[in-house]
Amino acid sequence: MKKNMGSLDKTIRLIAAVVLVALGLTGTLTGTAAIVGYGVAAVFALTSFVSFCPAYLPFGISTCKAR
Repeated sequence: MKKNMGSLDKTIRLIAAVVLVALGLTGTLTGTAAIVGYGVAAVFALTSFVSFCPAYLPFGISTCKAR
């Protein structure tokens, strides 16, 4: 699996994941919105840790700096 995410992209995704989890835990997001928020947060965190986003593949997107 070739990395296709740069450090800024990973940082933004991790911040978004933390915000979504915080919104769910504080009760701002409830019910289905909270479940979806937790799911999106999990995907954002996972893709950040592995530096690979499968949604980028069909479009040929890479936020990594050129080597």
